[in-house]
Amino acid sequence: MTNKWNYQPPTQTEIQERDHLAAELGLSPVISLLLVRRGLKTAKEVKKFFRPSLNDLEDPFLMPDMQKAVSRLNQALGEKEKILIYGDYDVDGTTAVSLVYKYLRAYTSNLYYYIPDRYDEGSGISIKGIDYAHSIGVTLIISLDCGIKAIDKIEYAKEKGIDFIICDHHMPDETLPDAVAVLDAKREDSIYPYEHLSGCGVGFKFMQAFAISNKRPFSELEKLLEFTAVSIASDIVPITGENRILAYYGLRQINSNPSLGLKGIIDVCGLSGKEITISDIVFKIGPRINASGRMMKGEEAVELLLAKDSAVARKMSENINQYNEERRELDKKITDEANAIINEFNDIDHQKAVIVYNPKWHKGIIGIVASRLTEKYYRPAVVLTKSSDLITGSARSVTGFDIYKAIEGCRDLLESFGGHTYAVGFSLKEENLEAFKQRFFQLAAEHIIPEQMIPQLDIDAILDLKEITPKFLSDLKKMSPFGPNNQKPIFCTYGVQDYGTSKLVGRDQEHIKLEIIDSKSASVPIHGIAFGMSQYNAHIKLMKPFNICYTIEESIYNGNASFQLMIKDIQTETT
Repeated sequence: MTNKWNYQPPTQTEIQERDHLAAELGLSPVISLLLVRRGLKTAKEVKKFFRPSLNDLEDPFLMPDMQKAVSRLNQALGEKEKILIYGDYDVDGTTAVSLVYKYLRAYTSNLYYYIPDRYDEGSGISIKGIDYAHSIGVTLIISLDCGIKAIDKIEYAKEKGIDFIICDHHMPDETLPDAVAVLDAKREDSIYPYEHLSGCGVGFKFMQAFAISNKRPFSELEKLLEFTAVSIASDIVPITGENRILAYYGLRQINSNPSLGLKGIIDVCGLSGKEITISDIVFKIGPRINASGRMMKGEEAVELLLAKDSAVARKMSENINQYNEERRELDKKITDEANAIINEFNDIDHQKAVIVYNPKWHKGIIGIVASRLTEKYYRPAVVLTKSSDLITGSARSVTGFDIYKAIEGCRDLLESFGGHTYAVGFSLKEENLEAFKQRFFQLAAEHIIPEQMIPQLDIDAILDLKEITPKFLSDLKKMSPFGPNNQKPIFCTYGVQDYGTSKLVGRDQEHIKLEIIDSKSASVPIHGIAFGMSQYNAHIKLMKPFNICYTIEESIYNGNASFQLMIKDIQTETT
């Protein structure tokens, strides 16, 4: 599948704003244009963006029900009630539980945590979890990353004499659960200025409000921001506004003084001595934390993140790393089987969505497989398996198609559903499967245009290789942390050619390790890596010019910095 390269030349207004920033701040025109196109048009805005400040965090009491939540927590602590911290089994849920539990354990010994079993209970609040809380005398449950739709479960808890404080970030229905407090910036009545917090982020805001209420120093909370950074990266929420501040300071904590649990994961990932980035969390740290809930029990991830002994943390990290290896093997097996099913479709090119079902697939892997299918076929993908008496599904989407709304349009056929614009989980009875498939295919056909099924590369700027200077790299780094809504810039350089030393690498010689120059650069080559692009090697080795689309990846290891171009796509004369 060929990528379509999109480049929008700057308008006259953007050029004027670019030049003004460049002159006032001493930035290159390219960096200045990147900032302008991110809505940063004054020196004051840019300085605030480059140097996020904890003083700019939003007032937590602007969130609906926050005062109620703090008052109920203060009451529980004052009366020495037993409190249960309840969270989902994914990265967002387990980091949220770890943050809130780690903070509150300084104030009470009557504290417990609970992560539902993915296979026995499913996601969200469970009857089993409530029964467990009741059995040990818990009278207050703080739910994190879940609960916004658990109307019946919250009512059941009330009958058992248990109050709920819900901290969630998923889309609520019109009717909210009858909890003591429902903290969710996506509530229709919310005036909270930032609605894109992760579940862990909502938990952090609750603890921030508690600290303010009790006049506790913010420094006690600041060291826990490592958990918000991991959740923000792993849950793929926008890294803008308040999330940018939380991620920035969380990464700083991870790189300076991580907790024993995170240090253990960093070590098994092979990241020791390296400056940890959002990408490292997304591709290395997050999947290992997730593997616990996918393959075994999410409680193990919380136990690791709360570890107080380095030897214990190291052992648990090794266990979780093993779970991740098993997850990767299952991931490949199920993805291959899903592709085989899709290859049997005679009309896949004419379908605007992909749905595959195998009752024997591992429930903990189907979300990953759905993501892989979306990447490969560039259309919404739904992967289904059987779990107990229900069919469980994970859905992923392409840019511009709100899969949450699409699944919501099938809600009369579903038992449960929840998620975000581009990722949804749901369950349904087997007798409703065919009707669901027909309706989902129909919704996709009505709302997806052909252009959405073509992978697009939006180029931010055209560069000559000589423009990639240490000053340029330094200014580019100030734009990090990168992520959704502040993506790592994609650059394009035309007419590069092999320095004579590029070569194929990889077990199957499937990648190209590039050393390239262009007509305007000095004789020192720039390094790059083109994963899975060996088909271009023959053209490159003929010393013919070609065009590259890439991001710039900086690596800092033991204080030494280096960079290379991460090639996204290559165009030759015949492309």
